[in-house]
Amino acid sequence: MAVANLVSLERVHKAYGVRPLLDDVSLGVGATDRIGVVGRNGDGKTTLLKLLGGLEEPDEGRVSRNRGLRLGYLTQGDDLDPQATVRLAVLEGRADHEWAADPSTREVVEVLLAGVSLDRVVEGLSGGERRRCSLARLLLGDHDLVVLDEPTNHLDVEAVAWLAHHLTRSAARRTSALVVVTHDRWFLDEVCTTTWEVHDGVVDVYDGGYAAFVLAKAERQRQASASEARRQNLMRKELAWLRRGAPARTSKPKFRMDAAYTLIEDEPEPRDRLELQRFATQRLGKDVIDLEDADLVRGERQLLSHATWRLGPGDRVGLVGVNGAGKTSVLRLVAGELEPTRGRVRQGRTVALEHLTQALDHLDPSDRVLDSVEKVQRVTRLAGSAGEITASSMLERFGFTGDRLTARIGDLSGGERRRFQMLRLLLSEPNVLLLDEPTNDLDIETLTVLEDFLDGWPGTLVVVSHDRYFLERVTDSTWALLGDGQISMLPRGVEEYLERRAAALAESVDAARAAGSAPGPGGPAASAGELREARKAVARLDKQLSRLAEREASLHAEMVEHASDYERLAAVDVQLREVTEQKADLEEQWLEAATLLD
Repeated sequence: MAVANLVSLERVHKAYGVRPLLDDVSLGVGATDRIGVVGRNGDGKTTLLKLLGGLEEPDEGRVSRNRGLRLGYLTQGDDLDPQATVRLAVLEGRADHEWAADPSTREVVEVLLAGVSLDRVVEGLSGGERRRCSLARLLLGDHDLVVLDEPTNHLDVEAVAWLAHHLTRSAARRTSALVVVTHDRWFLDEVCTTTWEVHDGVVDVYDGGYAAFVLAKAERQRQASASEARRQNLMRKELAWLRRGAPARTSKPKFRMDAAYTLIEDEPEPRDRLELQRFATQRLGKDVIDLEDADLVRGERQLLSHATWRLGPGDRVGLVGVNGAGKTSVLRLVAGELEPTRGRVRQGRTVALEHLTQALDHLDPSDRVLDSVEKVQRVTRLAGSAGEITASSMLERFGFTGDRLTARIGDLSGGERRRFQMLRLLLSEPNVLLLDEPTNDLDIETLTVLEDFLDGWPGTLVVVSHDRYFLERVTDSTWALLGDGQISMLPRGVEEYLERRAAALAESVDAARAAGSAPGPGGPAASAGELREARKAVARLDKQLSRLAEREASLHAEMVEHASDYERLAAVDVQLREVTEQKADLEEQWLEAATLLD
């Protein structure tokens, strides 16, 4: 007997303006389904989720849900009460001994809210902290269906791996069905058993996660290509027959003409494909970048201590670490934007370096796309014998066609701005690329084309990314910031990093319990001296956090005041990032001290 769907879409149509995002779509979500939704930016993935979750209604068709369906929905924004504390917003006000008594609740809080005080007010949290709070609140609920829109945003590699494991365990217990939109292909492969591809108003269904989806799609395209070749051959014969003279054309049997015209009308329109060109790259010498016996201190945190790291010509390196470990700071050190506290950074004489930061360039939002590129370079050389290419042609091959060429920069979507930023960076023909979270706001199709470009790029590459698939795809070696002040090579890549992190956490817990500083039920309590020191530490850290919060508010106000001064904005943004890193470290120290007082 067939089991009824939790949610069903029947002949649903949804359009924005004149563009149909979903056209006559019929789908269902079963009680044990784990569905990953993929597609290009703007093709309707989020709209499909909103229809499933009841946040929007279809223009035509019907969406039906089981009566009493308990549905949890993580949007790309959040609906947290800004005046509530984290404890109230996420844990419904439960005291520490109440939520910590439940192992599953404790695990969610310890992983997703690490470094976030439960008594902080939501309004003072960063965007990433609010995102993790929203995700934690959702995972702590009891749902029949969980809908997640980009759940891996603001999570590091370690947290993404934990989330995948958590959702897989939930599926094994059959506690809830899952529908997720994400550009993290490793996550899709780990969690999902079905893939929906949204494109051109339709939704194609594939069995399996991302890898199975790619293989099945390739097979479908192979079959379609063979069918198209046969159709094209028939079309050529029909057109040749029709062109045997105007007088003869009118005497042809009408059904033959109708069939030929049907073939012609069925000729597909060319797809608007993003194509990254092989830009010319300046010659790179033997010496690239060397960090020698370097210390790096940010605020009260020592990120590097006597660290040595050498980057050679053609090296392709991935850099991993928990949020706040200092990955962005190390990239800025390599780029020459920061000076080491001690030691030195040597850069080769032939190095032409470009740094793709997480922040979008501070460009005038009123500038037009084409004008802004032409200010950098009207014509650029391509690698090999490919010749030269104009700015407008480059933009078109980066996906900026039609009216997007003359669009204002301020009107571009996040993904378009990211592509635009990459194009401007490549125009300078660098031979060293530093990419800080390059996958942000990019859809899977754009990511695959970017990976293809990087495959043939001959320079030195350093990538910081929480996207494990992208990291393993484009780099040859993985290095990590493990909190010991060094940049450590990991021969087995991200998997080794996760193992070493898990081992380090287990050791710290065991050491704390042995010292009596983290007693379990019935375990030894902290001594009076330890409690006294913990109270002093909490009081001191509270004052430091208060000063940093005031500084953060002051910087935000300064950014508003100088909104049109892009040089000043860039300088303030650097200061703001430093304050955020210091806060993250102090909050972690506060949590460790406060644990003794619980």
